[in-house]
Amino acid sequence: MKKCLLLLVLLTSFVAKAQVPNTLSATDKVYGLSKFWQEANYNFVYLDKVDRTKWDNAYREAITKVQNTNNDYEYYRELQKFCALLNDGHTNIYFPKSVDTLLYNDMFGKYRIFLSNIDNKAIVTRTNLSIKDEVPVGSEIIEVNGQPTAEYLKQHVLPYISSSTDYVLMDWAVSNMLKGLKGEKYDITYRTPKGKVRALTLTHAKTAEKEVFPSVEKRELLTLKWYRDQTAYLALNGFHDPKINELFLEKLPELRKAKALIIDLRSNGGGSTSIGREILDYLSPDTLLFGSKNSTRQHLASFKAWGAFTAPKDTVNNAWAVKSLNAFQDRLMHEFDYSPAQNKVKQSEKVIVPTAILIGHNTASAAEDFLIYADNQKHMTKIGENSFGSTGQPFMFELPGGGGARICTKKDTYPDGREFVGYGVKPDIEVKRTLQDYIQKKDPVLERALKHLKSQKLAAK
Repeated sequence: MKKCLLLLVLLTSFVAKAQVPNTLSATDKVYGLSKFWQEANYNFVYLDKVDRTKWDNAYREAITKVQNTNNDYEYYRELQKFCALLNDGHTNIYFPKSVDTLLYNDMFGKYRIFLSNIDNKAIVTRTNLSIKDEVPVGSEIIEVNGQPTAEYLKQHVLPYISSSTDYVLMDWAVSNMLKGLKGEKYDITYRTPKGKVRALTLTHAKTAEKEVFPSVEKRELLTLKWYRDQTAYLALNGFHDPKINELFLEKLPELRKAKALIIDLRSNGGGSTSIGREILDYLSPDTLLFGSKNSTRQHLASFKAWGAFTAPKDTVNNAWAVKSLNAFQDRLMHEFDYSPAQNKVKQSEKVIVPTAILIGHNTASAAEDFLIYADNQKHMTKIGENSFGSTGQPFMFELPGGGGARICTKKDTYPDGREFVGYGVKPDIEVKRTLQDYIQKKDPVLERALKHLKSQKLAAK
């Protein structure tokens, strides 16, 4: 009987491993690594912020590491770890579909567990309905596979995530802390909101149960709600689809009745900058809107060659030498022509009322560009937490085995040169969601916005 059980365990283990593709030769693996290293060296706009010695040494070490990987999953994990050294949210490695379909994040068969970073702790913020009492919302994961959660994150999760900001890095690390291949097992210890410590073994498998707790409200591209005193709430949940402009124009006649406006960008991961700006045209009294300034790296081979023989002292009052040295140091930049956007919307068609813009860590990319355009709008107040802190034009390319990569090629700043990539756009009024807010299903950011707008309307009387 024992022999049969042992054989069954070995067979199950073998099947799980056999599901992971192993298609890449050692040559393919080194080529893919070298392709990414080459394109980053040539195109990554923030290369001047990278420790080049550390970067090149990591590349040399990775040449051996990638060849020793056992399958395509392990190979792409090594590429992700290498990519993460660039610390950029628009520079990433993507798994091939053949691998990605084998990965689970929150599904463990009987259990479905969603994690969020709250005060740098891994907190359960949603589960499948049937286990809500066994693993209550608000529980903290305190150990994973015998390690304290902070140590587990440091060793097994954080090194593989590319992010421009520390807070998004931690957000993603926590939310993906238990991500792994189908059949992968995790022994966790968690503390409930009532202080009880429990242990649980989780194994990645599809969860059949659809119902979750708390329930998830379907997120539309655009949502309009109304609060008392004619305060309109407008959620703009993405600038990736131009349909949002059509939806906005449909709601515009109704919006003109508003005495105050809340624009929620907390779930807006970006898309096209122009899509968001066209909406802002109707919300700003200005005829000119000042967006971000852009620059990219410039490659002039001869100047780089001359720069090898140029010393810093040679650049004094010598523009040619400055250009040569910058080219040699990979710091030569091309500044794109800058001019404000023309706002041609008639004043009679606009909605100019006290406005609160809700922002958070997931307000990203083109949504951050929206915030740059809105930066000097006196009737607008940003409320919430720092935005994502990453935008730019990514260069995308394929890697061996069906995966892909992207590298940020464009630097964006405020019109006056202030940087927000790596820092995030800061709120005028900072409000953070606490653990108790999650447990009690409260939205303190929205509540603060309503309070702020009420005071604005009273002051205007």
